Amino acid sequence: MKTKLALAGLAVAAATAFGAPAIAQTADNGFQAGSILVRGRLIDVIPQNSTSSVSLIGGHVDATTSIVPEVDFSYFFTDNIAVELIAATSRHSLSATGTALGKVPVGTTWVLPPALTVQWHFLPKGPINPYVGAGLNYTFFYNTHPAGGAVTKLGLNNNIGEVLQIGVDFGLGGRWYGNVDVKQIFLDTKAKVNGGAIVAKTALNPTVVGLGVGYRF
Repeated sequence: MKTKLALAGLAVAAATAFGAPAIAQTADNGFQAGSILVRGRLIDVIPQNSTSSVSLIGGHVDATTSIVPEVDFSYFFTDNIAVELIAATSRHSLSATGTALGKVPVGTTWVLPPALTVQWHFLPKGPINPYVGAGLNYTFFYNTHPAGGAVTKLGLNNNIGEVLQIGVDFGLGGRWYGNVDVKQIFLDTKAKVNGGAIVAKTALNPTVVGLGVGYRF
């Protein structure tokens, strides 16, 4: 929880720092009902590997972080209420650590986690507009490959999870905005190794930190 609060604080602090020079360049009418915001972000997907268990050999599951591009779309139903849909895909390496066999490479997988959040924008007409959001995410695992050696087969279950979000848009002039955004995705999955001979259950719970730019239509 302290890590999540620290990331959220950094997001707001960074946005304030970057947005300060843009205060004099407030976008014409700001966000209002019917506005569409399209953003491109660079995101860092950081699995928290919160809890996990591995049958037979013990230990826990680790997934690596991944920095990838992301695109998202927001539609404003009112000046303050918007929905956001994000699309991105990231590649992660998986391993089992602390097992009876030591560290065991498990394999790699690509993750497609489309997420839909409902947001409340606090200052839609201002040059600095913080927001919070909550929603759902459905995670697809694809192009999964076993590490080889002792691991010859690997499968991961798709799953649905909740999403919490905090971020801020800051005016860059006209209809352009900078953005800092932090999402916490709550995601559990089950990995079957060698056709189910070994089963690992893990709460990946990735934190997604993004920095980008958007245009308002």
